Amino acid sequence: MRQETGSRKEGSKLKSRVVIKSSKSGMSIILDPDCTFEELLSDLAAKFRENARFWGSVQMALILEGRELTAGEEFQIVNTITENSSVEILCLIDNDAQRIERCEKALNQKLMELSYRTGQFYRGDLHRGESIDSEASIVIIGDVLHGARVTARGNIIILGTLKGTVHAGISGNEEAVVVALEMAPLQIKIGSVCRQYGDKGKRLGKGAMTACVENSTICTKAIKKSFLNMINFN
Repeated sequence: MRQETGSRKEGSKLKSRVVIKSSKSGMSIILDPDCTFEELLSDLAAKFRENARFWGSVQMALILEGRELTAGEEFQIVNTITENSSVEILCLIDNDAQRIERCEKALNQKLMELSYRTGQFYRGDLHRGESIDSEASIVIIGDVLHGARVTARGNIIILGTLKGTVHAGISGNEEAVVVALEMAPLQIKIGSVCRQYGDKGKRLGKGAMTACVENSTICTKAIKKSFLNMINFN
């Protein structure tokens, strides 16, 4: 009986606070709901650091399960993974149906507001040979693929990937901007300033980016806060 009790104690000490499951579609991490968040981060860092060679250099979507997390805690978890391995987390997949519905509703309300202010938004992907011309700013909910073209008198906002050609501020407005959740453009033109990026579809950076005119050239920068509130649509 004593040996059995000792084994149970030893087993409880070895209880994992973090369980990792992976599939072709992404990675799931089940988090112990009873330990402290600091203990979770410590275990998570150790697991990814010790198994960095196993994971290799990969891009994955991430699902977090087992306990309620704040946005700040989710951010810390992603940072812990990337700092201790070569795994790049592309996005967090939310399993909370109600929260997803609230977010989608908020996004749609924002897009309708933008539509009212700018005069146009387009839902869907633009493929090779397709084009859109706007007399104001335009919000595109989808991808602008290689061989597609978008022109606008104002800003061009792409809630997706930019791989084609865009021309913002076609009336000569060099204060216009181009924004995309992922930028791998063929060409960006703002006002009379133009920049070619080649046809290899290389990403200009991770995550959402903005392109604007600085010192008579097109500059691209990562966006570090909500870009929808940064842009002047007047």
